[in-house]
Amino acid sequence: MIAAFLATLLFAISAMCGHRTATKIGGVEANFWRIALATLLLTIWANSCGTGFAGAPEWFMLSGLFGIGLGDSAYFQALPRLGSRRTVLLTQCLTAPFAAFIEWVWLGSKLNLPELFCIAVILSGVAIALTPDDHLQIEPRQLRLGVLACAFSAVGGAIGAVLIRKAFAVAHAAGVYPDAGTTGYQRMLGGILFPAIALLVFKWRSAREHGGVFQEKTLAVSLAKWRLIWLWVLANALAGQTLGVTCMQWALAQTNAAIVTAIIALTPIFLLPMTRLFEGEKIGIRSLMGALVAVGGVIGLTFFR
Repeated sequence: MIAAFLATLLFAISAMCGHRTATKIGGVEANFWRIALATLLLTIWANSCGTGFAGAPEWFMLSGLFGIGLGDSAYFQALPRLGSRRTVLLTQCLTAPFAAFIEWVWLGSKLNLPELFCIAVILSGVAIALTPDDHLQIEPRQLRLGVLACAFSAVGGAIGAVLIRKAFAVAHAAGVYPDAGTTGYQRMLGGILFPAIALLVFKWRSAREHGGVFQEKTLAVSLAKWRLIWLWVLANALAGQTLGVTCMQWALAQTNAAIVTAIIALTPIFLLPMTRLFEGEKIGIRSLMGALVAVGGVIGLTFFR
């Protein structure tokens, strides 16, 4: 449970940094560079202090393909369209029920009624707290694309979480107990492929739109943007895919995917003061009441487990 809470805090920081970078350089590029940096950092860890490819790397890489490669790519498409608050709300509240269903159908892991009730309370509290009441105007097409991207991200994240559970089961059955950083490294190797392809396609299309001609002015603008946001990209990589994913792996090694994803659904609650500070979103009585309901659900979940 402690690992899940740490992951929640780190993912909240990552969401804020991700929104800032996605709005400045685009979701495709922001997503790739944070994954690339995290992969580099986790590679250093796994091959110096960890156990490299020990365990069940094929399962962890498959988890990365779904959760990071597909799920997070969709998540970064939603961020600039809906904002960090709405994106995290939709994604996290959909991930937990998807994970519970997939884990039950595939692995046969069942939750008791009190646990299911507490998960429902957590998600309800998050929904109450995070439903925007400022009537922010979003273009209908952008709204539809953002909601669709959130749903796709939730499915990818749920599949990825359940695959982590499967990967740990396979590794433990073989008598191997890899650390969370090592499994995070293996997962990143599977997750980086799709974002890399997406970035290449994006850059190719951008070059075609400009006639395939190198433009010094365009390069100068890009460099100017990077000077402003490189710290945000680094913070995003550290908080999210390096430390956050490591804590999530640690939690999933011991706890059902549905419970872990339900706790991580508290991410937007942690995000409230951050969005107030950086995005100017108001925190009203409803948000505070929803936060209390969600925290009560977590306390109940801890008790009934």
